[in-house]
Amino acid sequence: MERLDDALADLRSRVRRYEPERYPVQHATARFHLGAALLQDGRAAAAAAELSAAVAGFRAAGMAVEHAKATMMLGVALRETGRGADAARAFSAAAAAFAEHEQRGEHAAALHNLGLVARDGGDLDRAIEAFTQAVEGFTGLGEATARTSANRELGTTLLAAGRPEEAVGALRRAVDDSPGRTDAVAWGAAANALGLALLALARHDEAAEAFSDAATAHPRGLRPDGYAMAKANLALAHEGAGRAAHARLAARQARDTDGAPPVVAAQAVGLLERIAEVPGELGEVLDAEAADRWAPILRDELGRWLGIDGAARAEVASGWIACVLARRGRAPDLLEAWFGVALEQPPADMEALLTAVVTAWRRHGAQERERFRSAVSRALPRFHLPQWQRLQHALERLSAATGEEVEWR
Repeated sequence: MERLDDALADLRSRVRRYEPERYPVQHATARFHLGAALLQDGRAAAAAAELSAAVAGFRAAGMAVEHAKATMMLGVALRETGRGADAARAFSAAAAAFAEHEQRGEHAAALHNLGLVARDGGDLDRAIEAFTQAVEGFTGLGEATARTSANRELGTTLLAAGRPEEAVGALRRAVDDSPGRTDAVAWGAAANALGLALLALARHDEAAEAFSDAATAHPRGLRPDGYAMAKANLALAHEGAGRAAHARLAARQARDTDGAPPVVAAQAVGLLERIAEVPGELGEVLDAEAADRWAPILRDELGRWLGIDGAARAEVASGWIACVLARRGRAPDLLEAWFGVALEQPPADMEALLTAVVTAWRRHGAQERERFRSAVSRALPRFHLPQWQRLQHALERLSAATGEEVEWR
């Protein structure tokens, strides 16, 4: 913030230093950069005033390309101040000028912005036309990020216009085009939009795959709002496919995400109220998946455990113990996957998870407790010795803290 303030002060100094009568080009350039900096600072109205002056200065100097660039930037400022019609005129003028001077990348960018402002105003047909032209313009220029964005906006607008089949095509391109999937936010947004289009077509399995990608792109700890949205939508896809346990598990994960937008949490709660509870939901989900899928599923579920309070965590841990006990032949495999994910967590979080299990374990009957302890003793040796000992010592220490000496070996 301090750097931006310094930059603004320097740019204002340049505007004063370059008098428009003596240095018209330098003055217009300084006002253009000042407008861009003000826009970055969230001061759109002030930015629009500076950019309007820059547009006039470049026009008077006969600098057509610079005039077009300033006009496009002015359009961005006008859109942010709610002056949609004026912004559309600015973007249209900029696009025409860029086309005339064969500035293909800038031409496509102006069309992309025109699509956004047209959609803001409810003119979906004009927006679709602009986004389509923007995609065509970015193609072949090596502008993967820009093309991805244009395809995503095109697909989203097609879906809003009631054209889901066409939306799927554009959104698949956006997902596939995401540059090495290094821009996780763009990839996640495209995947979520693709899932919505597939959901509209009742292609539930494909939608679930897309929403799973979106959840992966938005880690719970980094972008909880995006994660919760993807999980709530994933729950809808599973519901449509008739997978009640999967649907309820995803909905719980959305609901219990700290930072979930209220509308997303409400969507998740609605599904949980709509679908009858499935006993042993987590076990049902794991039964339906290959063993190599258990860790990602448990990673999301243990993330949910860590987001709820200790009493609730112990309650869900009790359900996990029941799940393990109901699957005698697979109990060590399930516990290996669970402990493997627990070991990935920061020390304090691993401690919280193990505490929940020990607390819940003590609430079970003697026979169940011994069966679970025996299953744990068969799972722990599957880890390397340092991990094995770390888990064993932690379980024994936590048990002793409750007043009960137990050998977890």
